[in-house]
Amino acid sequence: MKKLNMIPLQELNLTDRFLFDEVMEDPQAHREILSIILGREIPSLKRAETEKEVRVSSLARSVRLDVFTMDENTDVYNTEMQKEWKKDLAKRSRYYQGIIDTGLLTPGVPDYNLLNNTYIILIMTFDLFGYGKYCYTFKPVCQEVPGCILEDGATRIFLNTRGKNDDEVSPELAEFLHYVENTTDQTAQTANSERIHKIHDRVREVRQNEKVGVKYMLAWEEKYYAQEEAREIGLAEGRAEGLAEGLAEGRVKGHAEGRAEKLAEQIKKKLAKGKTAEEIADALEEDVDTIRELISSLT
Repeated sequence: MKKLNMIPLQELNLTDRFLFDEVMEDPQAHREILSIILGREIPSLKRAETEKEVRVSSLARSVRLDVFTMDENTDVYNTEMQKEWKKDLAKRSRYYQGIIDTGLLTPGVPDYNLLNNTYIILIMTFDLFGYGKYCYTFKPVCQEVPGCILEDGATRIFLNTRGKNDDEVSPELAEFLHYVENTTDQTAQTANSERIHKIHDRVREVRQNEKVGVKYMLAWEEKYYAQEEAREIGLAEGRAEGLAEGLAEGRVKGHAEGRAEKLAEQIKKKLAKGKTAEEIADALEEDVDTIRELISSLT
């Protein structure tokens, strides 16, 4: 388990989910970011919902959306910050699309054309597809007639902060994606985009806000102490069993079993509080697939 080191709030980049969510809660900054990504002026937005949990039934898996909002034309935007490589991102975006769509039509509405236009946007610090692009935009296209697009109103966009095709995207988008990974005064000052300057004003406001600083400290402490508690108990039980057996194998096994047992205890507590697998994985700094397996073994 990796050791948590607290990065000061003033040094966080927008790739860090805490800062990203705080900045995106401001409708104007949120609107500027969406306008850069989509290359057009975005209408006024409703206040964003961060860490929005969506569940369609008690039997279906819920999802937690990073930043969810709707504009005055009822277009829906879900923006996710993805700092770590995950092998399931493509299918995760498909599941998000289905979950979002399920909540857009009220019972009894007969016309599916009333479904809102939706944009699912993942901002990543890596190139998921390996073509060196800053932006990968997906809409359903007919295989037999490539120019025939299925106009279903759904768009999925994967952004790569480390793209190389500067001549194929707007300078503003390239500047923004560099700024996301290097959210500093210097990067903002050298940017030609007025929108980036406005976004950075919001970043500075967040960093200087005392209440936000306290919120950040509490969030970090919760993760830190959860990790330390699991580590210490796992080590103690591992050593005890290892000494009893007198074998290196016993020490390793004891550590693993102790850690697993403590993880199970922590998971039970967080499940009782209504936490999702994704939230538990984030809080305990564990792989979400590991957490799901443990949850399955507990139920």
